[in-house]
Amino acid sequence: MFFTEESFEMSHKDWWRGAVFYQIYPRSFKDTTGNGIGDLPGITEKLDYVASLGVDAIWINPFFPSPMKDSGYDVSDYRSVDPLFGTMDDFKTLLDKAHDLGLKVIIDQVLSHTSEEHPWFKESRRTRDNPKTDWYVWENPRRDGMPPTNWLARFGGPAWTYSIRRGQYYLHNFYANQPDLNLHNKDVQDTLLASMEMWLKIGVDGFRMDAVSFYMHDRRLRDNPFQPLPEENKIEGLHFVDPYTMQIHKYNQGAPEIFDFLKRIRHLMDQYPGTVTIGEASGASSEETMKLAARYTEGNKFLHTAYSHTLLGGGSLKESFIRKHVEGYENLPQDSWPSWAFSNHDVYRAVSRLNRGEGRNPRFAKLLIALLCSLKGTPFIYQGEELGLPEADLEFEDLLDHWAIFTWPEWKGRDGARTPMPWRDELGSGFTTADKKTWLPIPDEHRALCAGNQDIDPDSPLQFTRAFLKWRKEQPPLIKGEIEFLDTQDTKLLAFVRKTEDEKILCVFNLGPEDRTLETGLETESLAFGMPENQSGFLDTDSIKLPAFGIYFGKIPV
Repeated sequence: MFFTEESFEMSHKDWWRGAVFYQIYPRSFKDTTGNGIGDLPGITEKLDYVASLGVDAIWINPFFPSPMKDSGYDVSDYRSVDPLFGTMDDFKTLLDKAHDLGLKVIIDQVLSHTSEEHPWFKESRRTRDNPKTDWYVWENPRRDGMPPTNWLARFGGPAWTYSIRRGQYYLHNFYANQPDLNLHNKDVQDTLLASMEMWLKIGVDGFRMDAVSFYMHDRRLRDNPFQPLPEENKIEGLHFVDPYTMQIHKYNQGAPEIFDFLKRIRHLMDQYPGTVTIGEASGASSEETMKLAARYTEGNKFLHTAYSHTLLGGGSLKESFIRKHVEGYENLPQDSWPSWAFSNHDVYRAVSRLNRGEGRNPRFAKLLIALLCSLKGTPFIYQGEELGLPEADLEFEDLLDHWAIFTWPEWKGRDGARTPMPWRDELGSGFTTADKKTWLPIPDEHRALCAGNQDIDPDSPLQFTRAFLKWRKEQPPLIKGEIEFLDTQDTKLLAFVRKTEDEKILCVFNLGPEDRTLETGLETESLAFGMPENQSGFLDTDSIKLPAFGIYFGKIPV
């Protein structure tokens, strides 16, 4: 393909469209100090492995100074590195090596709230008359002493905590030790933007923007509606109801002024061509989340793309589950580009969540990788997905996630997705040399699925991931093409066409454990990328035959 100078520059700027990101949870990737906790030098040590997967970029979860009450999402300094993970020089070394390997690097930005240990909050809490008095959301009690509104926190209890020092309540949409910044205050915005620019000058390629929907609240302090959410709007994937799900969160988040702040963020990013912002959008339902993701990324005015929760829920993998969200996003009026993930550090691992009752099957793990990276959008693979790691079944005494402790035993929280990476089948799993326990236990089942074992198994999910992502790089329709779904009349058969002006590829996935046949009426030529025969679909006259969890790609004449 011939590129003009203008088209090459545009291709460089929007490299993130269709790029494959690999999410790294630093506490659990690789420990180089022997303390049982992963660190930045550990990530650097394993970057060759990450590059071998064929991904284009990495997203690293927070590594900033923090009391670690919420695994780093309670930031106490936006401009430094927590000694738990290393030093700023360690991060710069990581950044340089990633770039040498052709990997882009994005890092988390947690702008909606800080830790209560942040110097800003300590000063703000001290008196009602100090330079940072209005840097957080403070409000007087109601006449009866109750909180200013009925808003509830995501992790349980009221969204307001009373401070004796100020004689006021402060807002926290998450834990009480995570007070919300007052982003209606331009001084707060200016300071946060300056911190972001510091990291851009160091050389990061962009940011994953945490909890965008919670950036600003309703300044009129209106109560959220009292009526429970309709059954179909309750959070997908959670099989219990807590008080938070009984409210429509209309006023504690999603204020229209968020868009003005997003414009300021975009203006900053435009000064550093080739950088990207990836927002985390979350709403009261999957439909609302899709709408928010599209609005936050509309045109070239706000964020570049949004990483939503829509495919991170669900209890089984069905044709309607994928089509509802991906096609639903495509049908929205906004001109935007989505990002998709099946797993991350906050949800039950997909290989367990979406295949419940069927047991662990390496072919299902391969199917998820191929499907995720064939959808229109930017896919995010969470560390261990390439190994087909199932959710770790932890004992109550092993839990560290406060939300898990709150919801036990109905839900075991997020720790089961955060256990350390198994690199070798040995004590410590090659993750650590520590004699003591790792910060979360490593299940025996994970050790058996370690990267070392899979590296020498040609039929492993790891080797499949490498082969598929290498092949995908040579298929423009799978990277930036449009998508059109086909009606299969089968809840376990998913089919769609990815297409550019010059090429079309038919993608068919058997989502179930039994053989299936699909009549498409389309003329196709099978495309092979080294997939094992026991999983590869094939043409039989005018039909596509797919084994259990089978995958088929076919070239359609243009």
